[in-house]
Amino acid sequence: MAAIGDVARLAGVSKATASRALSGRGSVADETRRRVQAAAASIGFIASPDAASLVTGRTKNVGIIIPFVNRWFFGEVLEGIERALLAAGYDLTLYNLAEAGPERERVFDFFLARKRVDAVIAVGVDLAESEIAGLERRGKPVVALGGSAPRAPRLAIDDAAAAVLATEHLLHLGHTRIAHLAGREANRSLENVQGRRLRGFRAAMAEAGLEAVAGGTVRETEMSLPGGYAAALQLLGHPAPRPSALFAASDEVALGAMLAAERLGISVPGDLSIVGIDGHEYAEMFGLTTVEQYPGEQGRLAVELVMALLGEIGASATALEALAPLPVRLVVRSSTTAAAR
Repeated sequence: MAAIGDVARLAGVSKATASRALSGRGSVADETRRRVQAAAASIGFIASPDAASLVTGRTKNVGIIIPFVNRWFFGEVLEGIERALLAAGYDLTLYNLAEAGPERERVFDFFLARKRVDAVIAVGVDLAESEIAGLERRGKPVVALGGSAPRAPRLAIDDAAAAVLATEHLLHLGHTRIAHLAGREANRSLENVQGRRLRGFRAAMAEAGLEAVAGGTVRETEMSLPGGYAAALQLLGHPAPRPSALFAASDEVALGAMLAAERLGISVPGDLSIVGIDGHEYAEMFGLTTVEQYPGEQGRLAVELVMALLGEIGASATALEALAPLPVRLVVRSSTTAAAR
């Protein structure tokens, strides 16, 4: 079996230089690095990540905490993270959890805090201060993408402002009977993603002097297509006066609502205008008006920030700017129109 000494002899350098050239750490001239890499390839030498971690104290692995892997937004974020980590020479370990309980405690207290990862990216998860503190004590930086994270760097759109933008679009079209399909727990916590979007909806309605109209037209549901479908069936099938417009907390909820309206014989947008948030890949196909965000790019920026915190790269202007609210864009399509007279 080839060893680092064999690579060093073949390349005509010391073992220390060969190790630095193959690990990417330390100062090595480009020509020397290429010579060492060619020597390693010629004898089939592969540097051991375990041996490298003993020297550097790094696993070259980042832990990703994510509540869902089967929903579009989270899948897009994960793909952006994976591409960026591979480009940086890092691997990832995925932890699919969101709720409190023994499983979550075990992940934070053992797998993340004690070993296996150099840093953590939490996607759409509300982190407790104690969870962040436990990781930081062991030198593992945390970056939050969405969700909430006391003290940790957080990348996110301004969810309240995005909801205001979506609601104001409907208001400017002349709608006054506007309903909101909110995410679960939106009323309980106004500081999670669902709560911020509900807060933005209420703020826009209040600014238009429509608080009373908004009061009875908020329904919580799962942030998924089936969730939107079920909630919209209940809302639109109720004998009370039907809303003329609907703001959904996500595009998947909005798409479910469009299917529910079709089942009930309600024309979109003739009888009901619908707007969502996310920029789902199916939004254009369904003609859905949406406040578009860019989850793949958000994943890349999260990795860039992690690399800066680990000292792998300097913090670029792009990564630092990402700590401000990330950009969104209103894309108007055929699911919204002016209110009927």
